[in-house]
Amino acid sequence: MLKKVPKFIRNKYSITFLVFLVWLLFFDNNDIITQIGNVQQLNELKAEKVRYQGEIEKTRQALYELTSNPEALEKFAREKYLMKKDNEEVFVIVEED
Repeated sequence: MLKKVPKFIRNKYSITFLVFLVWLLFFDNNDIITQIGNVQQLNELKAEKVRYQGEIEKTRQALYELTSNPEALEKFAREKYLMKKDNEEVFVIVEED
């Protein structure tokens, strides 16, 4: 019966290597499924990093505009914080769905 099994599989080193390989692929803390999940998470985090870097650049541009242009600062204050001059009235129109 052992004669039908190929010789390289009957070798004790081959058996040890196969057991070790199966252990690493399926039972270790860093098994193949965990590694695939880690790669997917890394790709998601890289995409998120690019998105946040774009947002940071937009915010820097807006900050530069607000600190260098008084008209832009006044427009920002009026739109975001509903600020007004003493002799003005502000009407807020809320759109309902």
